[in-house]
Amino acid sequence: QVQLVESGGGLVQAGVSLRLSCAASGRTFSSYTMGWFRQAPGKEREFVAAISKTGANTYYADSVKGRFTISRDDDKNTVYLRMNSLKPEDTAVYYCAASSFAVYTAGAYNYWGQGTQVTVSS
Repeated sequence: QVQLVESGGGLVQAGVSLRLSCAASGRTFSSYTMGWFRQAPGKEREFVAAISKTGANTYYADSVKGRFTISRDDDKNTVYLRMNSLKPEDTAVYYCAASSFAVYTAGAYNYWGQGTQVTVSS
């Protein structure tokens, strides 16, 4: 069992940066691919970024590539999402998730956090 708790969201202006954190419980954090997803009002949950179990591989949605960076610190059982040059269209609830094998597919992730709101004003 893995419990995930996100933090770091907020209301910001376009162009600034935010860093989201996701703290995981349990001693098996390094066994999971970690992902970030987001869901805007009236839209389906979408993939944002993921990082492999070793941290050697990272994956990004085209919409955030070059602006967002995912990283993990296994000593702290934490995964981060650094978001630069934020745009109003980045406004959503951001969720952290843990997967045994999936990268892009939300349905294949085993554990989810409660989400943190990110609102970007123009």
